Amino acid sequence: MTVYFIGAGPGAADLITVRGARVLAASPVCLYAGSLVPRELLAECPADARLVDTALLDIDQITAELVRAHQEGHDVARLHSGDPSVFSAVNEQMRRLDEAGVPYEVVPGVPAFAAAAAALKRELTVPTVGQTVILTRIAQRATAMPEGEDLATLGRSGALIVLHLAARYVDRVVGELLPHYGADCPAAVVAMASRPDEIILRGTLDSIAEQVKEAGVIRTAVIMVGRTLGAEQFRDSHLYSPARDRHTC
Repeated sequence: MTVYFIGAGPGAADLITVRGARVLAASPVCLYAGSLVPRELLAECPADARLVDTALLDIDQITAELVRAHQEGHDVARLHSGDPSVFSAVNEQMRRLDEAGVPYEVVPGVPAFAAAAAALKRELTVPTVGQTVILTRIAQRATAMPEGEDLATLGRSGALIVLHLAARYVDRVVGELLPHYGADCPAAVVAMASRPDEIILRGTLDSIAEQVKEAGVIRTAVIMVGRTLGAEQFRDSHLYSPARDRHTC
């Protein structure tokens, strides 16, 4: 039997992939993060499925549930918010499943930063303005950041920065990025992206922190800082340029 790590998407139940929904509907056991995964998604599970909320479980308890289901001959849907490739803690689970000899697959999902960009109606890469996106977080209560991945270092690139798990520390974010981006640099915060209670805040590095605090945003949010957020005048992409040689790859 197989454990399927499924990206449940950023919040809206209909943003799970078709593949993810099909696996969910065929799995007799489903483990889900109750505080992050929309309850509506659980309606896709078989009527008699065993549902396990992992919100209060530690990694060993979660692994035990996965191994147990495998031993009982059941496929398992392990629902993670967003996409499993970013800040999902699937590595720890996969490492333990490898040790236990339990097979698994990964079903990608819509990441939170993509949903935030959609909410802002913005492409994050803009020709001649910015072609690099940095996905990162800050170390506060969580695991320490590796050397060279602090905001001061990353900010020297001038690339669009996308911060997860940082809304509670927005003042610190602003303070560390201001020297590299400037007070007038466009900034945005999207909380609960794609959900009915979605919050969209737009401003600059000089104003975004106050907006975040006034809105009471402290979690389930993405912070974005970079010039592409405000780009209006830029060259059209070469991809669809009339001058492009259509015979080249």
